[in-house]
Amino acid sequence: MSANNPEIPFVSSYNQLPQRFWQPVKPTPVARPEQIRINVPLADHLGLELTGSDHKTLADWFSGNVLPERASPLAMAYAGHQFGHFVPQLGDGRAILLGEVIAPDGTRFDVQLKGAGRTLFSRGGDGRAALGPVIREFVVSEAMHALGISTTRALAMVRTGEPVYRETPLPGAILTRVARGHIRVGTFEFFAARQDVDGVRLLADYAVERFYPDLMRLQGAERYRAFFQAVAMRQADLISDWMRVGFIHGVMNTDNTSVSGETIDFGPCAFMDEYRHNQVFSSIDQHGRYAYG
Repeated sequence: MSANNPEIPFVSSYNQLPQRFWQPVKPTPVARPEQIRINVPLADHLGLELTGSDHKTLADWFSGNVLPERASPLAMAYAGHQFGHFVPQLGDGRAILLGEVIAPDGTRFDVQLKGAGRTLFSRGGDGRAALGPVIREFVVSEAMHALGISTTRALAMVRTGEPVYRETPLPGAILTRVARGHIRVGTFEFFAARQDVDGVRLLADYAVERFYPDLMRLQGAERYRAFFQAVAMRQADLISDWMRVGFIHGVMNTDNTSVSGETIDFGPCAFMDEYRHNQVFSSIDQHGRYAYG
């Protein structure tokens, strides 16, 4: 990797699906990007040689101010049941998928900027992230990984040099998130709600080939039934892993439920210090829908 021209070996497969699955979008530049932290062990696992690049180069790349030549930035479409209420269109409102990298062990990973600006799915939001939640996701996702629990991971944090406005002005930041995939239960719901059977089938075939390749030997309904069962088992394993460490996911809606079986979206979340069966960790969760028990 050149210090002045980052070369990330991106490949892109999701953008080979029809464009109703995604929308092209570029990150919105920020004023003064500043590197906070690079996850060097994760970069090494992905086969990315980042140590030879200067801080400014990395800050420009991980803020989206400079796009590597092979990046194909896009926002993914999905729906979701949020606290029991179906929202037919959500999508990546502040996250932009740059592409995929194939690690030396052959595993394919998504690389996504979270807080990189508005997309067509932003629904009035600013597309940005505050520094505090970015730090929380970095720390908690890496803790989950260290505990041996399947999770998205954090590759980098940068300050934007710009405020974001919530109840009060807060310093802005961008997280680079790495995942085996960002396809959610809500992605399937997006097409099912539109009675787009072909879309559901295309998405299922893509997800099977990418996350459950051993099921490719099956055909037709048998493959899809086995895929459904495999996703359910991975989700059951994941939640049992959460429970054994006292982790509470405060917003476990279907748009935050990954078919690859990874913990995704570290918004309101916590590890219990002492056991409480009905403990919740989200001010939104008034009725304890996602309580520990």
